[in-house]
Amino acid sequence: MPTTKTRINVSLSDELNSALKKLASRDQIPTATKAERLLEIALEIEEDEVWNKIASQREKTKNVHYLSHNQTWK
Repeated sequence: MPTTKTRINVSLSDELNSALKKLASRDQIPTATKAERLLEIALEIEEDEVWNKIASQREKTKNVHYLSHNQTWK
C-alpha cells in the first residue's frame, strides 16, 4: 500500500525501542505513529528554544520600546 509520508530508518537502542513500544501500547496506537508524534513534540520544543533565543537577544538591545497590551492589540 503506497503512502504519501516519507519513510526514514532510525536505529534505536534496545532501551529506547522498549520504551517506544510501551508508550505506543499504552496509547493503543502503532509504534511508528507514536514515534512520529514524539518527533513532532521534540521539533516544537526545538522551535520554541530558537524563538526564545531570538527574543532574549532582542531584549538585550538598547532603546527598546515596550507596548502595553492595549497598544499591541489595537
